[in-house]
Amino acid sequence: MHINDLDTPALLADLDVLEKNISNMAKHCSEIGIPLRVHTKTHKVPEIAKLQVETGSKGITCQKLGEAEVMVDAEIDDILIPYNIVGKPKLQRLTDLVKRAKVIVALDSEETASGISQQATADGCVIPVIVELDTGSRRCGVGSPLAAHHLAQKAVKMPGLDFQGVMTYPSNVNAKPFITETVNLLRKDGIPVNVISGGGTGSEIASKEIGCTETRSGSYVYEEMTRVGNSEMLSPERCVLRVLVTVVSTPSSDRIIIDGGQKTFASYPPTPYGHIIEHPDAKIYGMSVEHGHVDVSGCSHKFRVGERLSVIPLHQGMTSNLHDELVGVRINTVETKWQIAGRGKVK
Repeated sequence: MHINDLDTPALLADLDVLEKNISNMAKHCSEIGIPLRVHTKTHKVPEIAKLQVETGSKGITCQKLGEAEVMVDAEIDDILIPYNIVGKPKLQRLTDLVKRAKVIVALDSEETASGISQQATADGCVIPVIVELDTGSRRCGVGSPLAAHHLAQKAVKMPGLDFQGVMTYPSNVNAKPFITETVNLLRKDGIPVNVISGGGTGSEIASKEIGCTETRSGSYVYEEMTRVGNSEMLSPERCVLRVLVTVVSTPSSDRIIIDGGQKTFASYPPTPYGHIIEHPDAKIYGMSVEHGHVDVSGCSHKFRVGERLSVIPLHQGMTSNLHDELVGVRINTVETKWQIAGRGKVK
């Protein structure tokens, strides 16, 4: 099937670019000597996760429990969930998952640790855990080495928990004193530190420098080795995704309307909301729910109703979460279709 036989809007992946991005990151981590644990929250596709594991990733990272369940259903069995698992429904799902695969979870409070411990004990399993450190991101994580030490002391005494180490995000060389002091405090107290997990696409070298045993990288799979920050960095050579759209209206000489709006693209600032490959001077300046508003005043091309355009979305991970299916293409020919099985799995 040629891509022009597809109905629109359709989410496409350039397989040549995808395979290159996966291979380049695996090679990069191998060369600097840091094990890679890929993050799947960008793509949420089990088949892509398997490609990453086959290319050298030691396992995967899933941000939410629902994503991890999808990956375990696809027989991927080494998963880190770097997220506080809170509440009875999630804890029961967690213990079910631990019985099916190797799963390690992060926590940053005694309350979270206690909840996991109680459910693990009730369900007859042991759950590996790591403590998250806030080394500057001001998101989750304990705020000091002493706080990490105190929480680890509590966790190692709780039944049903297997304390494994610590994690941070994003990896940054300025975090080294925090991590070093934490690890020294734990080991001095006889507490094992088997895992020091760092993360963030582009911070692999920093993960190595601050002593991490693994690095978590995710957005690279769609955006190459450096996180895309603006529309000027979108290019077919580094970015995997394209949204195939159709021109549905040409209301004026300087404006066209495409059949993809806020429910097709993530309305993620800044504008333009994507890069139109065939006509880079055309700019998606606005969106309504099902319409994309495109300024074509800088183009000499005369657009017509029914014309197809390929758009690299500004935020590829958020855009992919809006679609059920990803169409893998090579040189404009459909090669495969994958379900985005993890989309919407926010619980």
